[in-house]
Amino acid sequence: MEPQAALFTTTELEQLRRQNQKLYLEFLRVSSMSAGLYVLAAGAQDLQRPHREDEMYYVVRGRARFRSGDQDFEVSAGSVLFVAAEVEHRFYDIVEELAVVVFFAPAES
Repeated sequence: MEPQAALFTTTELEQLRRQNQKLYLEFLRVSSMSAGLYVLAAGAQDLQRPHREDEMYYVVRGRARFRSGDQDFEVSAGSVLFVAAEVEHRFYDIVEELAVVVFFAPAES
C-alpha cells in the first residue's frame, strides 16, 4: 500500500545517503512519482543520462551550471529546474558541493 503522507528532512536524507555511500538516494516511490537526493562534490563530473520520465530538481545547496538541451543555467540554493523526458542534461562546473532533490514523474524506471 502506498503512503498517504510522509515527512522527510534533508538532514536525515543526507545521513542515509552517506551511510549507503552513494551519490543518489531514492527516498520515495509511489506509482505516480519517485524522489531522491543527489549529491555531487565540488569538481565532480555528473554522469547521468537522459531518463524516460519528466524531472524536477530543487537545489538545496551548492553552486554549479546546468545544461539541458541547448539551454544553460547557473544554479544555486533555491533554484528549481524542469527537464522533459529523454532530454540530455547534466550539472557541470560544480564549484560548491551540490545537493539536489530530484522528482521523477512517473516513478523512475
